[in-house]
Amino acid sequence: MMRSLFSGVSGLKVHQTKMDVIGNNIANVNTVGFKSSSVTFTDIFYQTSQSASGPNAATGAGGQNAKQIGLGAAMGAIAVNITGQGGSQRTDNPFDLMINGDSFFVVNKGGTNYFTKAGNFNVDEAGTLVNSAGYPVMGWQADSDGKIQKERVSALHVMASENMSTPPEATTKSTVFGNINEEDDMFNKDAPNNYIPIQMSFYDELGYEYQAMFHIKQGTTDAEERTYTMDLASITRDGKVISEATIGDDGSYSGMNFTRLTLKFNSSNEPTDDTPPVEPGGLISVEGGGGANTATAKGFTFTVPSVTVTDTNQSNALSATVPIAVDLTNVTNYGSASTIDTKTGDSEGVGKGKAPGEMSRLGVQTDGKIVASYTNGDQRILGQIAVAKFANAAGLEKIGENLYAETLNSGKFNGIGEDITADGGKFTTGVLEMSNVDLSTEFVEMITTQRGFQANSRIITVSDSMLEELINLKR
Repeated sequence: MMRSLFSGVSGLKVHQTKMDVIGNNIANVNTVGFKSSSVTFTDIFYQTSQSASGPNAATGAGGQNAKQIGLGAAMGAIAVNITGQGGSQRTDNPFDLMINGDSFFVVNKGGTNYFTKAGNFNVDEAGTLVNSAGYPVMGWQADSDGKIQKERVSALHVMASENMSTPPEATTKSTVFGNINEEDDMFNKDAPNNYIPIQMSFYDELGYEYQAMFHIKQGTTDAEERTYTMDLASITRDGKVISEATIGDDGSYSGMNFTRLTLKFNSSNEPTDDTPPVEPGGLISVEGGGGANTATAKGFTFTVPSVTVTDTNQSNALSATVPIAVDLTNVTNYGSASTIDTKTGDSEGVGKGKAPGEMSRLGVQTDGKIVASYTNGDQRILGQIAVAKFANAAGLEKIGENLYAETLNSGKFNGIGEDITADGGKFTTGVLEMSNVDLSTEFVEMITTQRGFQANSRIITVSDSMLEELINLKR
């Protein structure tokens, strides 16, 4: 009689434990990155009143099974549905990340690495990427060239002072392109205004932007060649003229330390004998120049002239000392409209220079690389978020705050981490992984747990009634 009482008590205890787990699941139905748990029961030891016996050939008696009385139930396991993917919640926050795969984010709390599925991150006052509890998100650092150094994981200081800006670069290359039409109306104006102006922008070593104004005028024409002259007229910055040539009545330009260039085009109907041959209307050569402004085959090297500046606000206005290689290869002399223009850098954008840049945006790529964009067009990789993987992720221990700790049964974190793309996984930005709790399943489990608890309580009350009847035998 007493055995049924204690069996009923054990049944109450395990069903109460299961209800506690269900209650925790439902309480965390909207917790970011939460993984639900489930309870399984097991029976416990038995009292054997008669052991099993085998058949007896001598007596012809058959075998008998053991006679055992069970003594209740115990909790078998509380399993975490660690691989079940939760729903996606769009936030459009660039630092909200969802892992597509079985990996975990790595965060550091008090010098110890912990693991989480919750990707609701932000940047703290020190510029460090942290989770909602303020624990640094761990990853790999990038070197000055933006290459990821896959060493031991460390905190990602994405908005540290050294990352907030990029230095300027002086322009080293420029390209002139387009067409010069010999019948352009600009050439028909009275001297000294009979020119086509082209403006070339460039940056000095300090990141100041300048505009060099060149004047292109018609020269001589014969059966084989048509020539044009190119002079430097002025240099400006922020709309202010800081250096300007003196134009004489004879059309000469002086005071800029720039020697006139002559551009020669093929004016015949046949390609030239040059190697490679120049087609009709193509540029044959650039001649003239001298000193720091030397003509090349189809271009020239432009070094900013030394200028004495009288405006105190422009005292550092002309500090460029890096020669600029100007390419005129793509200038033509066809009968179409004049479209000549310039751009900084060569045909591939190399050598264009840049102003100082301030960080304008941060973003995280699908592989976890953190990319900063700057106001001068620069982009830099500042680091990469690393992930952790475990042989038995279900063996991790929940410690609260959406964190897991490694255990003897989960496997060890190697301290370096892995690239999320190593097994085909990726991050989704602007999205959070929500709880994987299935409310319909939890409510069904709640019903069966409640009924199980009620049934076990009945065992106790009926056993008590039977004891009462036994006691009442003697009155």
